[in-house]
Amino acid sequence: QVQLVESGGGLVQPGGSLRLSCAASGSIFNFYTMGWYRQAPGKQRELVASIRIRNAGTTNYADSVSGRFTISRDSAKNTVYLQMNSLKPEDTGVYNCNARMQYRDYWGQGTQVTVSS
Repeated sequence: QVQLVESGGGLVQPGGSLRLSCAASGSIFNFYTMGWYRQAPGKQRELVASIRIRNAGTTNYADSVSGRFTISRDSAKNTVYLQMNSLKPEDTGVYNCNARMQYRDYWGQGTQVTVSS
């Protein structure tokens, strides 16, 4: 069974930084893409960033985080990271790691990110 374990969330002031980690129980090359979604209270879950695992590791970002967030992968550690800089209050939410196969998605348990002064 695939397990995804997130870490790195917490409370940070506006303008601060956090790095989220998503560690997979096996090789991340089992997946076509991995990414991060977030959901604020009362809001719909949205894609924050994604990355292709194989080939060139093409990345995709939501417009709201482009230029501030960076997604990356470390195949040796079976881990995907989300570096979040210049955080804003609207970045607050539960962040969930996603790993996508062709016909199945896997999800981590979620980690809370709160940006508040």
